[in-house]
Amino acid sequence: MKQTESMNTHESAGETPVFDVLISGGTVIDGTGAPRYQANVGIKGDTIVAIGDLPENSGATVIDATNKVVAPGFVDVHNHSDSWLLNTPNFLSKTSQGFTTEVIMADGISYAPVDRCTAADWVYYLQSLDGLYPHEYTGWESLEDYMNLIDGKNVQNVMTHIPYANLRSMACGFGRQRVDDFQMKQICAEVRKGMEAGAVGLSTGLDYVAQCFSTTDELVEACQAMAEYDGLYVSHIRYKKTLMPAIEELVEIGKRAGVKVHISHMKGQYAGQAEEALEYIDKVARHEVDISFDVYPYQPGSTMLHFLLPYEVFEDGPKKAIEKLKLPEMRLRFKYGLENYLLDISAIQIAWVLTEKNKQHQGKSLSRYVEESGLPKEEALINLLIEEEMAVLLVFNMGDDRLVDPVLKHDLYMMGTDGIFMEGGMIHPRQFGSAPRLIGPCVRDHKLFSLEDAVYKLSGSAAKRFGMKNRGFIKEQHFADLVIFDPETVQDHATYDNPQQLPSGIDYVFTNGIPIVHDNQPLEISSERLPGRYLRYQPK
Repeated sequence: MKQTESMNTHESAGETPVFDVLISGGTVIDGTGAPRYQANVGIKGDTIVAIGDLPENSGATVIDATNKVVAPGFVDVHNHSDSWLLNTPNFLSKTSQGFTTEVIMADGISYAPVDRCTAADWVYYLQSLDGLYPHEYTGWESLEDYMNLIDGKNVQNVMTHIPYANLRSMACGFGRQRVDDFQMKQICAEVRKGMEAGAVGLSTGLDYVAQCFSTTDELVEACQAMAEYDGLYVSHIRYKKTLMPAIEELVEIGKRAGVKVHISHMKGQYAGQAEEALEYIDKVARHEVDISFDVYPYQPGSTMLHFLLPYEVFEDGPKKAIEKLKLPEMRLRFKYGLENYLLDISAIQIAWVLTEKNKQHQGKSLSRYVEESGLPKEEALINLLIEEEMAVLLVFNMGDDRLVDPVLKHDLYMMGTDGIFMEGGMIHPRQFGSAPRLIGPCVRDHKLFSLEDAVYKLSGSAAKRFGMKNRGFIKEQHFADLVIFDPETVQDHATYDNPQQLPSGIDYVFTNGIPIVHDNQPLEISSERLPGRYLRYQPK
């Protein structure tokens, strides 16, 4: 680590230091939910080796954390960082928030596993969600191949799900046909292969391509293949079917398959809906199945424009979707769909597009874009998708953020940012602001919970649930993934009008004993291998 005056560090003199780094004078919030306490923290190599009243001269480098909180590194259990972790050594929009571990391949869709028949389709489909360009695909196929490409090439740790739609598309294509016995054997074999490679469990996105056609019985059988590994079933449930039936299906899958379940980005769409779901979870679900959930501390959401298309557009695969969009009957179906969704397109913003031709429209509402086109909305939006090779990202700027508060306060909640990054895009501010919002305004201003609880939701809770051995807590012999922040000033600054703004109040971030960020600046790391690791799932 470079020593500079602005970093509030100094090198110890005298005797040979006991620790590589000593964090001195800080207030430890250890990630368990227990009350904070004053202590120094000693790091040697990648490990926390001592906590307590440690001598100031015992560290080769000493960081003054007076009036600051020392917390475990934060964990993001739901995100769309898949390609960015592959290609960006220090993903600053996340590391500046204190995230030291990301769990990727959410929503049942990602870049692995693939085969020669599906790889191009997945890269094409995910351009406006996970950010990989076709020329960046280098030929990997298995989940383990992909994860090994990230291991040691990034400053963050990374874990993975097994994305279900990838398995289904390899076994039987992208269509709506029932999975037969032969195909199910292939899917289950891939599930076991993924678990052997260290995956957390199976992820689904039941409103997305291919898996939208999966029946409950099919999902039960796929989950049964990971039961012997104590895998976690993590699902973007069928939100298009409405919240309660979607949660009830998840609970049924967990019960029948004998697996733990987790709801991705759980929230209601109107006042009282989240409370109804939480009442069901407390009174029924948690007594029938081991359940948890995540969400980000914002009510508005974000996803791809083609999410709004009829499912049959993708039945022959994403690469053939544009041919279908040119059919008059498909445009008519899309028109009916837009009407039935009852969406206020004046509150939906174009966040990012693929080509330079249409960059001028980023930040515009869909209603303004349609008005400027002079075409009916279904024609204007389909034409935009065709021009952009289907790669259009939206932000749905609807709803009061306070609607999500009951979910954030619940004891089964943990952080999932659902962050989507696009360079230069008018993206959702959750990509830059989720963690500082939770430990800052949600604690100080809205008083939803204590700072100890907020840190637990960002670290220990996720580490336990997602099988991260010796992480998520400040304890001796645990890995030194750490965040140092000012509890009085930590703050998110990203907005819908100016979303790519780094937070303030987060001083240092460490991964495996190596400092990776100081005051929003990525730190130089001299070794060729970066400190981030591919973490294998290790349930208790």
